[in-house]
Amino acid sequence: MRIVPAEPSDLPRLLAFREEAAAWLSQLGSDQWRRPYPADRLMATIEAGTVFMVRDGDATAATITLTPEAEEGLWTEAELSEPSMFVNKLTVARTHAGRGLGARLLDWAGDRAYRASASWLRLDAWTTNGRLQAYYLRHGFRHVRTVLEGGAVNGGPRVSGWLAQRPTCPSDHGLTDETLEPAAVLIWPRLAREP
Repeated sequence: MRIVPAEPSDLPRLLAFREEAAAWLSQLGSDQWRRPYPADRLMATIEAGTVFMVRDGDATAATITLTPEAEEGLWTEAELSEPSMFVNKLTVARTHAGRGLGARLLDWAGDRAYRASASWLRLDAWTTNGRLQAYYLRHGFRHVRTVLEGGAVNGGPRVSGWLAQRPTCPSDHGLTDETLEPAAVLIWPRLAREP
């Protein structure tokens, strides 16, 4: 399987991934991703080069967004002063579920973050999705804290406020990486703008 940067033509597939994942999560009793994701926001992340696709032959098997920019209001200023990369929208197609592909993508993300000189691979997960939280804990993440509705550190309320992190490290993830070498991660841009 190959991992490649997403292209604008991938937008419909990425939106379909999200709908497929939301339907599956709903069957499991989770309200995660019920709201449609704005196509223009997704296109902006594709154009920024932070969305990646896993191709299995002609099929798209999975997607992950990996960015050096944190979601507003979740991480403290001290945490944001540490070079980190953030996982978002990790989604595996139901056709490829149960094969360990999500774990391999997390290892790829940790390896890419390591090569970008980041210390941490971080994420936020749906606050009420205990199964997803347990999944991340099984894959080496440590729960940092849960930011509840109205209790954001630096801003507004969040439903995706279960925060976790793991140290970055090189990994033999088994994916053929066809992405460009990552740029070095700097301290979160907001900190750089402060006087």
